[in-house]
Amino acid sequence: MDSTFKELLEKKRSELVSKWFDEILSTYPQDPSGMLKNKKDRFENPVGYALSNGIKELYQALLEDESLEKCKTVLDNMIRVRAVQEFSPSKAVSFIFMLKKVIREELEKVIRQEQIYPEFLKFESKVDDLALLAFDIYSGCREQLNQIKTDELKRMTFTLLKKANLMHEIPIEEFEHKELKFNL
Repeated sequence: MDSTFKELLEKKRSELVSKWFDEILSTYPQDPSGMLKNKKDRFENPVGYALSNGIKELYQALLEDESLEKCKTVLDNMIRVRAVQEFSPSKAVSFIFMLKKVIREELEKVIRQEQIYPEFLKFESKVDDLALLAFDIYSGCREQLNQIKTDELKRMTFTLLKKANLMHEIPIEEFEHKELKFNL
């Protein structure tokens, strides 16, 4: 990434990350107590904590010219929170794209004056790559949740059938000695 654009992002880091966090919070229902934004304790406010700390690390990873794979753990923590909430897949990962909106709003004038469009577009491309990674993680989380639900349903069904005396176990010896015949 060009040093001029990177320096600009470094200089405006605190402001951009703060506005990005505000944008993310806007995707949640009204929070009259301000808990998501104001409570910093990871146990009192696990959602706000995961999001706040996560976006700081993601922002740093986007500034570096290294692979985004190294921020997979951070992104995973953030996506897991959103995967169990009532977000559609697009809404669950939309917070990544919100950074692009914030940067455009805050830095549009400077980008135009300094003519740093190529660097800006390169940065936006990294944000897009991060969003794709987020979607992969989200899909994996949803698969896990569905598997947990399926396993629980199977367990409950088995328990109910057993309680209703509609199911019994066949002793292994009896099962092994029976000859299986198929009518074709």
